[in-house]
Amino acid sequence: MEFITRCRKCGRKMKSERVDDYRVKLVCLCGFWEFKTMPAASKAINPYYPRDTFSHVKIDEKGGIVFEMEMANREKMEIMTLEEISMLASSDYDLNDVLQSVVEKTAKRLGVDVSSIYLWNGKGLVLRATTSFVKEAIGKVKLKLGEGITGTAAKEGKPIYVKDVSQDPRYKKFSELREQDYKSMLSHPIIHKGKLFGVLNVQTVAIKEFQEDEMYFVSVISNLILGAIRMRKKG
Repeated sequence: MEFITRCRKCGRKMKSERVDDYRVKLVCLCGFWEFKTMPAASKAINPYYPRDTFSHVKIDEKGGIVFEMEMANREKMEIMTLEEISMLASSDYDLNDVLQSVVEKTAKRLGVDVSSIYLWNGKGLVLRATTSFVKEAIGKVKLKLGEGITGTAAKEGKPIYVKDVSQDPRYKKFSELREQDYKSMLSHPIIHKGKLFGVLNVQTVAIKEFQEDEMYFVSVISNLILGAIRMRKKG
């Protein structure tokens, strides 16, 4: 059985090129490319089988399915995601395309329900990329400095984690986003030498305790976004 991957830009069938024991590079004729990961053990089974399929799955006491991943494997996956984002940040892709790809990769790797990026335009924070929110809201949803949890993180210049936003008076919902009842939220400002560039958000519909390495992962992505923005401003 052949596994076919379609280009997320044009829909064509993508060609696969083995990079190493853990990655396959998928390339499309339109110029779009991305990586797919797999375990070394899969070489004997199928070198192009997604690594996530081999993740540990267990049954809990109530008979439910519980997903588990060993710390070493999770860290390895996070490193590979950071490598992909780093390549995108330093590429010649349009900033909007880079930001959209970043939120998609961030949400997938962290297992969160939504990831969004707001950029500072000198007057306020403007939504520039998102996963689960309606795409029509991009460029329209705006926040003032200090407004909402996102604006507060930007104003204070430090990450803010809220376990349950329904219990936090700072949380602001937008009808344009058609938001679900989200619970946990992590907002990480994108700052360089005291200058605000934007905010990276991740949210979940269920309560989530973000681990220390996950928060560090978000901080590194914020720095990569910063690099992408500054590089394009110089161009």
